[in-house]
Amino acid sequence: MKNQTKAYLFALTSVFLWSTVASAFKISLRYLSPAELLFYANIVSIFVLFVLLIVQKKLHLFSTLDSAAWKSSILFGFLSPFLYYLIVITSYDLLPAQQAQPLNYTWAITLSLMSVPLLGQRLKPMEMVAVLVSYIGVLVISTEGDVFSLRFENPFGVFLALISTVVWATYWIVNTRDRRDPVFGLFLNFVCSLPLIALYLGITVGFRQVETAGLLGAAYIGTFEMGVAFAAWLSAMKLTSSTARIANLIFISPFLSLFLIHFLVGETIMISSVIGLFFIVAGLLLQTMAGPAGAEIKK
Repeated sequence: MKNQTKAYLFALTSVFLWSTVASAFKISLRYLSPAELLFYANIVSIFVLFVLLIVQKKLHLFSTLDSAAWKSSILFGFLSPFLYYLIVITSYDLLPAQQAQPLNYTWAITLSLMSVPLLGQRLKPMEMVAVLVSYIGVLVISTEGDVFSLRFENPFGVFLALISTVVWATYWIVNTRDRRDPVFGLFLNFVCSLPLIALYLGITVGFRQVETAGLLGAAYIGTFEMGVAFAAWLSAMKLTSSTARIANLIFISPFLSLFLIHFLVGETIMISSVIGLFFIVAGLLLQTMAGPAGAEIKK
């Protein structure tokens, strides 16, 4: 099998797995609080990533750990998974999945906006248009199509969904300085975030016996959203002869996700969600056309 074919298979595997996450969040939240879901998913992710390190024969990297690596891991672990996933899972708890999921996809637009003050970059005219088009989509989804009323069904849920994009964009900006192996670095991030998540869970909800269905949902999210999908995407990026071709496959994910949300979660998909998603994806596509930075969309 040619490397490019393998790259497509790995990329499509990631796209499919990420498409199931919104449904997995909503179903799991029927049994767990956001903090509980993150806590148990994080534990599973640590195990999965450790297994990946064994398979990839990277255990020798533990011998390279120093204080600087641990400091970086604590910072990254605070941003994600602790802060990012706590916010995004809470937004899924407050909003229908068909609203939370598309709003979360605007993180790449947020990244381009934050790159102006933080990295000293300038927005090209095409990028400005991309921002406008994407946020029209946000407005359509958030108001359930009643755009001119500016009435939001759940303002706090929308706020959290959009704030999650700020946290995720911040994570990627800081991540540009990270020199750790990607899988090893991700493993350390999850290890360092676990005490923070446990403390937050203990203070807010407390530890309690949870239903098996909730644990299974957390295990699925920890295995695929936070582990296997990431590793498959990295493999695709290493094997491909065209990063842009692989990156563009990610635009399949939000539409497939809506399909799964309808059939797995049971939500009736509103026309406003579909229209809003088209605007958001159109904005992201315009951003990729604006220059090489757009091809860095990973999720």
